[in-house]
Amino acid sequence: MIVAIASGKGGTGKTTVAVNLAYLAARSGRATAYLDCDVEEPDGHVFLRPEIEEQQPIEKLVPTVDPERCTYCGACARVCRFGAIASLPKQTVIFSELCHACGGCRLACPVDAIREVPRTIGILRRGHSGEIRFLEGVLNVGEAMSPPAIRAVKAAAPKDAELILLDAPPGTSCPAVETVRGCDYVVLVTEPTPFGLNDLVLAVEMVRALRRPFGVVVNRADVGNGRVREYCAGQRIPMLGEIPDDRAAAEAYSRGQMLVEAVDGFAERFGSLLARLVERKA
Repeated sequence: MIVAIASGKGGTGKTTVAVNLAYLAARSGRATAYLDCDVEEPDGHVFLRPEIEEQQPIEKLVPTVDPERCTYCGACARVCRFGAIASLPKQTVIFSELCHACGGCRLACPVDAIREVPRTIGILRRGHSGEIRFLEGVLNVGEAMSPPAIRAVKAAAPKDAELILLDAPPGTSCPAVETVRGCDYVVLVTEPTPFGLNDLVLAVEMVRALRRPFGVVVNRADVGNGRVREYCAGQRIPMLGEIPDDRAAAEAYSRGQMLVEAVDGFAERFGSLLARLVERKA
């Protein structure tokens, strides 16, 4: 089962939910993998403290132009929908940071002047945290395109894992879409505030557009107001669980500790959430 833990905004507790679920699942005997797909700001390692066993570069294919063959016809620039190619009278310029590695320019070139070469955009790290298989992608500083790195992390997921938890980037743009795409289930983590509700609505629209089954977890559930719960009830969205606004939990979080180990009652809350997810797959 592949479960994405996502949110419409940052700071809702998405990583907290993901790492504690992974910890409990592995402790219960399930072959569990945690994949940190927030490649621009991965922080699951702060809590899981993995032993990294292997690192490899993450690459994407980008075009390069043979000036001896190029006729500067502009076919490559016309087919590119991302502004990654500019065709000038005596030069074809490639902006590799904007390239989506779709290969369209190579196919469109009538004189076969374009070939694709690998370009390193980040690092893929593999390891383990106890019984948890750990993977994370780290995008190079200054890189504009994170979806290729996210695809590399997802492609490296262990095939024998019973439960794969994807810690998604916040928001509803391309990185979040790339993470959620193809998952069996999506957990949307939110908080009961006006900002939380606004971004939850956007996240729900994204997940529904991708036709993924999903449910909601409310973090810091005893602050704010009841509008998130009203929205979920009106939209018939399953409420998977609630996490209280607990000072002891905040202190444990600040120390990088697992809430299910450090704070009374949290193992039961996350255990109930894990059971609900397993039931969804069944």
